[in-house]
Amino acid sequence: MRNVLKNSLLVIVTVVLCTAAAEAMVRWLEAGDDQSARQYLDRIPLAPGVERAWFTQDPPPLPNRHAVPAEWRALDREIDLSGVSGATRRADAFKAWNSVFVGDPCQHPYLKEAPGRLFVYDPPDGSPRPPYRFLPDATTPNGLVTNAYGFRGPPVPVARQPKTIRIAFVGASTTVASHNFPYSYPEYVWHWLNQWAAAKKFDVRFEVLNAGRESINSTDIAAIMRGEVAPLAPDLVVYYEGANQFNLRSLVPNLPPQPSYAELMEKKQPTAFERALTDLAYSSALARRLQALLASREAKKDGGEWAKPEYKLVWPSGLDERDPDLSRTDLPVNLPTILHDLDIVRGVTAGLGGELALSSFVWLVSDGMVLDPERHRGILEYLNVGYSPYRYRDLERLATFQNRVFAKYAAEHRLAFLDVSKWMPRDPNLFIDAIHGTPEGVRLRGWVMFQLLVPLIEHHLADGAWPKKDFPPAPAVQPFKPRQITFDCKKKAG
Repeated sequence: MRNVLKNSLLVIVTVVLCTAAAEAMVRWLEAGDDQSARQYLDRIPLAPGVERAWFTQDPPPLPNRHAVPAEWRALDREIDLSGVSGATRRADAFKAWNSVFVGDPCQHPYLKEAPGRLFVYDPPDGSPRPPYRFLPDATTPNGLVTNAYGFRGPPVPVARQPKTIRIAFVGASTTVASHNFPYSYPEYVWHWLNQWAAAKKFDVRFEVLNAGRESINSTDIAAIMRGEVAPLAPDLVVYYEGANQFNLRSLVPNLPPQPSYAELMEKKQPTAFERALTDLAYSSALARRLQALLASREAKKDGGEWAKPEYKLVWPSGLDERDPDLSRTDLPVNLPTILHDLDIVRGVTAGLGGELALSSFVWLVSDGMVLDPERHRGILEYLNVGYSPYRYRDLERLATFQNRVFAKYAAEHRLAFLDVSKWMPRDPNLFIDAIHGTPEGVRLRGWVMFQLLVPLIEHHLADGAWPKKDFPPAPAVQPFKPRQITFDCKKKAG
C-alpha cells in the first residue's frame, strides 16, 4: 500500500513538473512573438526627443490593483460552469449596468440570462446611454483594474493639479483592450509621455483617462463624454473607434440569404473541457497552444477568404469617394450618425477649453489576404463569420473610406488628425481579429499613437497653452455608487 501511494505521488509530481516545464517552454516560444512588434520600430518615425529603447518598458504597477473578492471569484466560476447558451459573459457580471437600460432584467433579451444578480447604477440624466460603466475601484476576476470613475487604469484626482496635462481617450473595445491584458494602449501612452517629459526636462506631468469600454458606439461615446469625462476637464480628448457601427447593409439593397453561425462554423456547442480550456487560456500559454491545435482540425485549410454569395455593392449616387461631402445623409457605414456624435464630443470638449484629436481606425483586411488557418483563426472567423457575406475587398474599401471621412472632418474643424492606420503594420501576428491587437499589437499601436501625439503636445507647450494655469469651471462630478439587484426570471416566468 505504501509503495502504491509512493508511486502515485511520484506520478503526480512528475506530471506537475512536466506541465510546468512545458508551460515555461511555450512561454519562451511566445516571447519570440515580441519580435513581431519590434521588427517594425525602425519603420515608424520617432518624434523629437523619443528613444526607441522606451518601447520595451512597461508602465509602473497600478497602485489600485486589489485582491479579487472571494464572492466575485465564486460568481465568475458559477457563470463559467453554467454552460447556458447566451449566458451573460463573465466580464458583464462585473459591470454596473444603467438601470434605465436594464429596466426589468427578465424582459431584457440579453440580461435575462444573468445569474440572478446584477450591479446597476441610476443615470443622473435618466438616459439609457451608455448601457453600462465599469465598477469603480475594482479588480475583477478577469484582470480589469479600475479607478474611482470606473475607468481602466491608474487613479486620477478629480481636482486638476498645477503643471499637469490631462488626456482622455474615448472609444470602445480597442481602447479599453482585453481585460486580461496587462495594459491598454492609453496606459502605454501615459507612461511614455511622462518618460519623454522627463527626458526633455519639461516641468510637466501627464495624466490619462481611459474612458473606453467594449461594445459601445459613437452615441454612447458622446454620452460618456458629457456625463463622465467632461467633469474631469481634460486638455485633450482622443477619439479612436471605427468598428461597432461599421455595417455595409445600406450599400447592399438585396442582401443574399445568409447561413447561420452554426452553418458557417460547422461547430457544435463547446464541451465542459473546451470551456475549461478557454478559462485556462487567460493565463496559460500551454492552454492557448492546445486550443490552437484543436481549432486547427476545424479550420479552413488554405487560410484564404471563405466562399461568399454573389451580391452587388451600390455606391450612393453622386458621392465622391475620394472627396466625400460630409453633409450627406447617405454616407455609408453609419457615418452620418458618427459625425453627429463627433460634433457633440467636439462641442463638449471645446466648452471645457479642451481640444479634440481624431484618429484613423486600423483594420486588418485586404483583398486576396491569406492567413495561417491555425494561428490566425480568430481573424478568419471575425471577417468571414462576423462580417458575412461581405467580401474582403468591400470591407477594405469602406474602411479606407471611413478614415478618409475622419481625415476630412478633422481638417474642416481644424482638429489634429492622428493617422494611426497609416503607420500601424498589418502583421496578422499582432492581431487577435481584424481590429483587436494581441498584447504586443496593443503596445505597438500605443507607440504609434505616442509618436503622433508628441508634436501636438510640444506645440502647445511651446505656445504656453499647456499646462494650463487656470481651469474653466466644470460640471460637478456625480457620485458613482452602484448597487446590486437580484431577480429570478425562471420563477417569474413560472
